[in-house]
Amino acid sequence: MIYLDYAATSWPKPPEVLAAMSDVLERAGGNPGRSGHSLSIEAARVVYDAREEVAGLFNASDPLRVVFTANATYAINMALLGLLRPGDEVVVSSIEHNAVMRPLRALEQRGVQVTVVQCASDGTLNPADVARAVSSKTRLVAMVHGSNVMGTLLPVDEVAAIAHKVGALLLVDVAQTAGAVPIDMQAMGIDLLAFTGHKSLQGPTGVGGLVIGSSVDISQMDAVIRGGTGSQSELEEQPDKLPDKYESGTHNTVGIAGLLAGIRWLKSRGVEQIKAHEMRLTTALLEGLSGIPGLVVCGPKDAVRSIAVVSFTIPGKHVSEIGLRLDEEFGILCRVGLHCTPAAHRTIGTYPEGTVRLAPGVMTALDDIHIAVSAVRRIAQW
Repeated sequence: MIYLDYAATSWPKPPEVLAAMSDVLERAGGNPGRSGHSLSIEAARVVYDAREEVAGLFNASDPLRVVFTANATYAINMALLGLLRPGDEVVVSSIEHNAVMRPLRALEQRGVQVTVVQCASDGTLNPADVARAVSSKTRLVAMVHGSNVMGTLLPVDEVAAIAHKVGALLLVDVAQTAGAVPIDMQAMGIDLLAFTGHKSLQGPTGVGGLVIGSSVDISQMDAVIRGGTGSQSELEEQPDKLPDKYESGTHNTVGIAGLLAGIRWLKSRGVEQIKAHEMRLTTALLEGLSGIPGLVVCGPKDAVRSIAVVSFTIPGKHVSEIGLRLDEEFGILCRVGLHCTPAAHRTIGTYPEGTVRLAPGVMTALDDIHIAVSAVRRIAQW
């Protein structure tokens, strides 16, 4: 079996991740922040250590501004629903995931203006188009860092400068890039960063977070969920301190322990080294697929300007048929269809059928890419 679905989730997980999750259940099974006994304290230590690792990975200003959630979707909703009010404007790219577009379409019904900036047919975004779209009413610019459909990297730092010039905040979805591309919130001008743990951060599903930059006034960002936090229990109002304001209910301590181990595993290898490995895989994949007659590769076709995500179509063949044959005949696992991102497929002209997406990762070998290309070539010829 060759696993080429890292854009959906990384697999297999490093053994250290599995061990850490088992260990926390055996050794630190208390409820963090809810009791004063040793098991609760040890669980709270795991959670705080994870905050520090996340903050360090993204160069965030304060570990307490790392808010843990179930996933990147929850984190994105937390930012959008917490910040935007009727009359506000939000500017987004035309390749955003439904994690961004669905809450925004709901907010649009409540009086928030949604302005979509059109990307090129390869998913690239011209910052000048963003500059023309923002205005004094723009409260927030929201953008994906790396497309989950064709891998295109967007110019976050340039868009940040444009957003800040009109007094807007920048929310960046790094679900696909966290752990695969170096990310520095302060250098790149990111105000809010939504991440998930189960992709290139090598953690389990069910854990992610929102990192809130020091530029964000939390008094202006409502809590989406309210409830028990283990702090200020004498009050029936939600605490206003971080991270408690946005972390109601019991933490997913097991998932956070896995995330902590995943990030430490990444650090031991180096994100730059992982990026270089995935660029080699992407280059080989692009070169191999481009040599197949009739096959159409989507995106920038350049490993320097993208992450390890390559989508393609073969005219006359349904993507579902290609994906099924790759799985059943060749043992190659990928994803086909719209990838929860119809906006991107409309942008690149593959809606409503979608594409076949091959997404290698840190555990993928170069030989796996050669085998996958050979399999696609045979399918294209039959």
